Amino acid sequence: MHTRIILASAALLAVPAAWAASGFTLSSGDLAQGAQVALAQVHSRYGCDGGNQSPALAWHAAPEGTRSYAVRLFDPDANGGKGWWHWLVTAIPASRHTLPAGAGDQQGALAGGGHQWKNDFGDAAYGGPCPPAGDPPHHYVLTVDALDVASLTLPADSSAAQVQQAIQRHSLAHASITTHYGR
Repeated sequence: MHTRIILASAALLAVPAAWAASGFTLSSGDLAQGAQVALAQVHSRYGCDGGNQSPALAWHAAPEGTRSYAVRLFDPDANGGKGWWHWLVTAIPASRHTLPAGAGDQQGALAGGGHQWKNDFGDAAYGGPCPPAGDPPHHYVLTVDALDVASLTLPADSSAAQVQQAIQRHSLAHASITTHYGR
């Protein structure tokens, strides 16, 4: 029992103070915490019949020192528990605090600033939920990170995992919405 308390305390110390104290929040008119993903955000290929439209997002109260934002959408239940990257965006200017619905529909750059990386579908764009038919509903974690750099210095062909690791290294704070979808 004493060991668990020490480990828990050590884990709390490892969390950057900005994460605990920033009050950084994420909201969306298209997604709600714990709710099912709407058909508009579901993928339009691979047997799914959704609109494949990235959700509208807004974030508030970024910590001091924020130089850009990143957005990531991850399904931890996919691929035998290894997960699946649906969307990775970096270099969103620090002056920007929203993304409109459909912002992720383009390949590569976002209007107004930002860079989309290849997701696990192989597209540099938003790829909506589309779990295998018959699977239990999958969880989808959409996260916005406040970063301490204006952009990540990664090769253009970086994997989603490499982009994710770079985001985590530079994150001052993050806020998430977790949804679910099954078919």
